[in-house]
Amino acid sequence: MNNLPNDPVMLYSVINTKLRDQYSSLEALCEDLSLEEEELVTKLSRAGFQYNKELNQFK
Repeated sequence: MNNLPNDPVMLYSVINTKLRDQYSSLEALCEDLSLEEEELVTKLSRAGFQYNKELNQFK
């Protein structure tokens, strides 16, 4: 997944920072960074994080 951390907690932090500071949606982030949205969501959900569309962040 691009140059993103493999550790799920670090990935969670990086993705949420990008969502907060640069992207209005997970879809926009994935499109811009050429990421598979389903793969990202799956990886983070395995670590206990779920995407909240209304808040535009993983919790």
